Amino acid sequence: MGKLQSKQKRNISRYRVDGHADYSPTSQTVQQYSPAHNDAVTSLASLTSEQCVSGGNDKVTCNFKSNRIFSASRDKTALMWDVDCKAGPLQEFTGHELGVTGLAVSPGGLQLCTGSRDNSMCIWDVETGICLQKSSISRNLVTHICWIPTESLVIQTSEDKMVRIWDIRELQVTHTFPMKQYIQAHCDTSPDGRYCITCSNGFGGEGCEATLWDLRQAKRKVCEYKGHRQSAAACIFLPGGTSSFPLVATSAHDCTVRIWNRDTAVCVGSLCLDGAGPLTSLVSSDGASLLCGSFHTGIHHLQLNHSNGCSLSEVARF
Repeated sequence: MGKLQSKQKRNISRYRVDGHADYSPTSQTVQQYSPAHNDAVTSLASLTSEQCVSGGNDKVTCNFKSNRIFSASRDKTALMWDVDCKAGPLQEFTGHELGVTGLAVSPGGLQLCTGSRDNSMCIWDVETGICLQKSSISRNLVTHICWIPTESLVIQTSEDKMVRIWDIRELQVTHTFPMKQYIQAHCDTSPDGRYCITCSNGFGGEGCEATLWDLRQAKRKVCEYKGHRQSAAACIFLPGGTSSFPLVATSAHDCTVRIWNRDTAVCVGSLCLDGAGPLTSLVSSDGASLLCGSFHTGIHHLQLNHSNGCSLSEVARF
């Protein structure tokens, strides 16, 4: 999350990934654009297939093809912005007692769910900024939240190594997955709402895995994706896969991005971003391109080549 940021000066910006910027090639294949951030990029979200929003020392989220962006910060608040971020925040969500470390907006864009290091989860009315529900669980230091499509349910990961499903109508926990060995850092849900993937911190190859959960059949563990050597920081379902070859992607503090067969847990592609430092975030809107946030070298634009197995290559940096 980084150092405390003023709520009016958050390092949140919007970028195109199609080449509309000045750059100087650093090699024959990687284009170096003007850096989007001066420090660590900690969060990414897709606006369209050609645009993303990134957060430095903040968390950000948005609905795909929406004109609203939501940010969370250590100043204990979440804010809503217009897509150009120029007119200042449109709405402020105030009520947490410590930094806000997770947020997710409902598919219809009417409600916002936030989580904090104060062990609490909140549901907000987007238009009024009113807190509709608040619930706290001891030691539930929230790390990430995602909304299950077409459901009134959110999934939440925590530093207490737990993964919880909440019904946002009463803001009550409806299911808790078996405790993992290490802190759970990130989560994502499949577009059909059937699966959830979570990832774990760790070191030396211990922990460092992502886990696939079936949300429909007894909410059981399906498989684990093992191969990272340091903490896995982000995990996502890749759009554009086939029913016979669905894919997920992970990024980790070991500077690697890995592509996995969702059902067999076989690693089918990987790329090491030397010098990037810990990789912090990952997003994809079309299945062929990925954006990866890093501590030291900004945002990496990666290309996934399906015709050559599932090879990954870096094409640009922001």
